[in-house]
Amino acid sequence: MKSTTEKIKPLDRAGKERQNLKKSGRRVVFTNGCFDILHPGHVRYLRAARNLGDFLIVAINSDRSVRAIKGNKRPILEENSRAEIIAALQSVDMVLIFDEDNPLVVIQHLLPDILVKGGDWAEDQIIGAETVRQNGGQVISIPFETGFSTSKII
Repeated sequence: MKSTTEKIKPLDRAGKERQNLKKSGRRVVFTNGCFDILHPGHVRYLRAARNLGDFLIVAINSDRSVRAIKGNKRPILEENSRAEIIAALQSVDMVLIFDEDNPLVVIQHLLPDILVKGGDWAEDQIIGAETVRQNGGQVISIPFETGFSTSKII
């Protein structure tokens, strides 16, 4: 099993590993989010996402990106801490940090076999869905776990 720090990669290295996974026939699942203050809903969501394929890549928003989306009081935990926490989960195979406000560039670079988002996202609003489908992939929405929300916790 890889160490936590070995799971955290920059986009270019993640892309090379993705190519190797594709050659070996492994199905790559991709999801993204802020993951600020990990809670049971996150853990269950990531486990369910991993169960859809062979390898789970999680892209987390950079601190700048989280502030742009959630406001100046966020994130609570800085990006490297959030990446380390997500990487420590057994269900997660790779973590990367992205600075854009949405993950489209990352999705276009990695071209996952399966793009996963939570049920709080309408399928027609899932960023990168068209790219993934055009390249033969699937887009799956995992039902949203009620009762868990970082925004409500803080």
